[in-house]
Amino acid sequence: MMEVFNMKEEELSQLGAAVTTNEIKQQPILWQEALDNYMAKQTEINQFLAEIKQVKPIRVIFTGAGTSAYVGDTVLPYLKGKMDETIWNVMSIPTTDLVSNPTDFFKAEIPTLLVSFARSGNSPESLAAVKLGQQIVNEFYQLTITCAADGVLAEQAVGDKRNLVLLMPEKSNDKGFAMTGSFTCMTLTTLLVFDSLITTKKVDYVQKLIQLGEDVLKREEEIQKIIELDFNRVIYLGSGSLAGLTREAQLKLLELTAGKIATVFDSSMGFRHGPKSFVNDKTLVVVFVSNDPYTRQYDLDILDELSKDQIAEYVGGLMVPKEANYEGNHFAYLESGSILPDGYLALAYVIFAQMVALKASIKVENLPDTPSPTGTVNRVVQGVTIHPLIK
Repeated sequence: MMEVFNMKEEELSQLGAAVTTNEIKQQPILWQEALDNYMAKQTEINQFLAEIKQVKPIRVIFTGAGTSAYVGDTVLPYLKGKMDETIWNVMSIPTTDLVSNPTDFFKAEIPTLLVSFARSGNSPESLAAVKLGQQIVNEFYQLTITCAADGVLAEQAVGDKRNLVLLMPEKSNDKGFAMTGSFTCMTLTTLLVFDSLITTKKVDYVQKLIQLGEDVLKREEEIQKIIELDFNRVIYLGSGSLAGLTREAQLKLLELTAGKIATVFDSSMGFRHGPKSFVNDKTLVVVFVSNDPYTRQYDLDILDELSKDQIAEYVGGLMVPKEANYEGNHFAYLESGSILPDGYLALAYVIFAQMVALKASIKVENLPDTPSPTGTVNRVVQGVTIHPLIK
């Protein structure tokens, strides 16, 4: 049984996994640093948002490409329930959609706050989305959440009073191919910035998250048993914010295995409407079970249904034990996580998915740190032509 997270650096390097393994492991430490950074800038953040509110209602667009886009998809359902939508009209739109169809989303007469998520801050779509917003929207503001102080997105904000930059912990600027700490730190920071909860509650949530994250990292043996099953397909399902998270979970696996393992994501209820056809006898199905008692029922329903179908190689749930639970295969989180709303719980769940992706990559004899041997995909996307918008 290969326990990667207990290996020495030299052994990990031979597997091409040293960078990615360490970047997954360090996330609970980075979450504390992200909280500290937020606390240090809380007054500045609140003043920035208070000034924007003067031109309400504001269209808020969470945006990024790939994993960075999934930050917005993950936080959106939770934050829509916490933000005053008479002031903030919040949506999640990838930069790839903003750039290809800018006039569908940017309107001259609608004040807009573009919240850009970026690891490097150098992706051509991220830079183009900003330029298009500036070109089209009369009242245009930016919140730039990035891991790279020397990236173009951060540097071009200098001196711009309508652009607040929030830098993530330095080590969240992942050196490996896959975004891990960058995703979770940007997600956590966004929750802290826009959640209407009092600060003490946010601090409590982060402390609980750190406990859950550290616990998952110690339980590699349980995950390894799943990896040793006979599978070549993986499905992630969830509801609300956890449905958003399924996009990131499946992408990590697809990236790190270079497509040697096929992946699908969907909502727990939506899966029945066609995508369920993907299930065969070499399929793993993992359901992110909600902490919300009402929503949880739908996650448990699909787990029961897929288990009774007796088709998939493995059907299991990630969940914090509560009154209603799935009695079949499951990975149980610490009960201290029962207070976490799904937007926050997503960060503890994604560590499991990151570990699965890493270990599956090694299983199929790929190199997690450099998973694309042909160079088909790159750490920062290449080959993008940005066409000018003629007004």
